[in-house]
Amino acid sequence: MPLAHLTFATRDIPKSLAFYAATLGWRPIARPGNIGRAAAWLEIAPGQELHLVEVVDFLPSPFEAEFGRHVAFSFPLAEFDELKRRLLAHGAELIQAERQTPFARFFFRDPDGYVFEIVAAERRPET
Repeated sequence: MPLAHLTFATRDIPKSLAFYAATLGWRPIARPGNIGRAAAWLEIAPGQELHLVEVVDFLPSPFEAEFGRHVAFSFPLAEFDELKRRLLAHGAELIQAERQTPFARFFFRDPDGYVFEIVAAERRPET
């Protein structure tokens, strides 16, 4: 069962949209007109989307963490340094991993407080 979309609340749609487009290269796409609040859709990969929905009083969960809620994406190891540079330049915070793994990875917190794990696309699954 493939992932269709994730929905994230944000207080600032234009800022969040710009962050994901500039750092992760996710492409803004058309969205339905029946939402009733500010929103934006981005294509993560073919058939996979991130839906941003404005929630004026949104606060991130204190459980956004490595051993809590986070979202993981594969990315080429050779491009990690450039990705980290873009993330920092656009207000993300890099987070030290709590657990060692046999493959390269890193965590970051986006400006809305969501935590992401970036794993080397070339990794082999842990056993």
